[in-house]
Amino acid sequence: MAPTSRKRQRRVTSSGSARPRPAAAPPARPADSSTRATRVLDVLLQRLPPHYREKARDYLVLTRMDRPIGALLLLWPTWWALWLAAGDFPPVKALVIFTLGVFAMRAAGCAINDYADRKLDPQVERTAGRPIAAGRVTPREALIVFAALLVFSFLLVLFTNALTIKLSFAGAALAALYPFTKRYTYMPQVVLGAAFGWSIPMAFAAVAGTVPPLGWLLFIANILWSVVYDTQYAMVDRDDDLRAGAKSTAILFGDADLPILGILMGTFLLSMVFVGQRAVLGWVYWLGLVGAAGLFGWQLWRIRTRDRGACLWAFRNNNWLGMVLWVGIVLALAVK
Repeated sequence: MAPTSRKRQRRVTSSGSARPRPAAAPPARPADSSTRATRVLDVLLQRLPPHYREKARDYLVLTRMDRPIGALLLLWPTWWALWLAAGDFPPVKALVIFTLGVFAMRAAGCAINDYADRKLDPQVERTAGRPIAAGRVTPREALIVFAALLVFSFLLVLFTNALTIKLSFAGAALAALYPFTKRYTYMPQVVLGAAFGWSIPMAFAAVAGTVPPLGWLLFIANILWSVVYDTQYAMVDRDDDLRAGAKSTAILFGDADLPILGILMGTFLLSMVFVGQRAVLGWVYWLGLVGAAGLFGWQLWRIRTRDRGACLWAFRNNNWLGMVLWVGIVLALAVK
């Protein structure tokens, strides 16, 4: 039966104006949170009183503990550097310090990133559920978390040597600078790559007491890789970023994004060829490099239509690429 005219009419208030619809509630959590990691956090926090449990969860989400992929993308290059600097299994002390430092500095970077994006995140579908954007954590609290994590990271560095301590100041500056670059440059991914890769010269300094050309070559290679995966990540939000006025390499590359990504992938692989030659790595490493090339090819194929879900998948797939290269380095050094 056809609807009546009364059903078709919008309800009006006594003043004759349309009754406003209630505002949509902010998402309970960011759209890109890992379901598995979220379940782990729920189990770890279940013994806390409800009020403290929710606040602790908000702090953990602020520092992306619900999305560990970013920490892993920072961890693999750090481990590449530690094994190459030692020429074998690195000293346990350095391994523990840098592994803890990776998670602490990545968490600090996420806190300052959300502080910088506190007005931008509510305009982007994927990030509208982040704690600051949704009003569950105040900007002041985010700055306190950032400062506390920096202090913890610096305390870890104090157990290394003077050169590593000096390098750590540049690393902290890069971590604090990156979130603000997306307002002034279309290439914030380059700054991110430098911030994510600064652990490489620090690792060489801590293990070898110096940063040889191999360390800087690996650092440059990591910047190229970071631009690749963070461009894939930015492709997910490209339309929202354009509306909000944010800048990224995904916007800069435009319709040429896929060919440019292919060139960056090839340049990264070439850089890692030079790394293998300079470090005199054996056949196992070269197999790992072939595997990395295969993963890059798979990523390009999956994102050929620029589907947002496929771009997010490609970003996450880089975790396996980093692990494949690390396994290749470890095995090549073991049989050297």
